[in-house]
Amino acid sequence: MRGAGAVAGLTLVVMLVGSAVAQEIGGRYQVQGTNFDGSPYRGTATITLTSDTTCRIAWSVGTTSEGICMRNRNAFSAAYQMSNGRVGLAIYRILDDGTLEGVWTLAGQNGSGREVLVPMR
Repeated sequence: MRGAGAVAGLTLVVMLVGSAVAQEIGGRYQVQGTNFDGSPYRGTATITLTSDTTCRIAWSVGTTSEGICMRNRNAFSAAYQMSNGRVGLAIYRILDDGTLEGVWTLAGQNGSGREVLVPMR
């Protein structure tokens, strides 16, 4: 029984650490990206947690976009709608310092852009 108690305690610690890590994704970010044609853009993004794994995201990069997002370990994804009604998808890798590095695209558009979100501390 002692082994079962240790396993239960370890499971609780892992659950608490996982929850804390999920919460760390929320906040404001500096955005640096490139469009499909390689032209650069900058702005900000805000991620607001809605559960342990899901969130809302809003970008302000000359245009505005809003969407839903989800974290799974070191992967972060967002589906969004731009102010002109176009929909898109972004997929990021979460780096050790909390920076999100990824690619994005729009429905019906050939190609992808690149984007980095750096936490504002």
